[in-house]
Amino acid sequence: MSHYQIAVIVGSLRKDSFNRTLATALAKLAPSEFTFKQVGIGDLPLYNQDDDGNPSASVKRLKNEIAAAQGLLFVTPEYNRSIPGVLKNALDQASRPYGQSAWAGKPAGVIGISVGTIGTALAQQHLRNILAYLDVPTLGQPEAFLQVKEGFFDASGNIGPESKPFLQGWMDRYVSWVQQHAG
Repeated sequence: MSHYQIAVIVGSLRKDSFNRTLATALAKLAPSEFTFKQVGIGDLPLYNQDDDGNPSASVKRLKNEIAAAQGLLFVTPEYNRSIPGVLKNALDQASRPYGQSAWAGKPAGVIGISVGTIGTALAQQHLRNILAYLDVPTLGQPEAFLQVKEGFFDASGNIGPESKPFLQGWMDRYVSWVQQHAG
């Protein structure tokens, strides 16, 4: 049986982020041969092409953590109908210099949660567009546009009983996607 290391990129820096809680709870739904590691993106400098030849230690760390993973899980909020700037910066940093992207070929899942009724639908679509350009095979179905409501998370931060069957199905499909596409 293979082991799969998944790099989890949470698009929120907020300490009590719903998306960070979701990322942690989702990892508990995966089989034991999957390990999920949340990758820090809050310490990255803003992308500047002038730095391509001499990336910062945090950029090197990010690229190494992505390279070591067999799959990616993006868990992001929606800011102003798109992805947060911190997530776009991480995507840019680990994809540069041109031709040396750490993202290329890594199978990914995209999910997110918000207080709004459309969840993170537009942010996910924008993220999928970027990932397509970066040559990241991304799970298309099922889509998961989640809204934080009373009972979505239990007192321990796990997925609540009403949402668990759907998210277990999402995780099962994601696991299959990674197993099918991981090199």
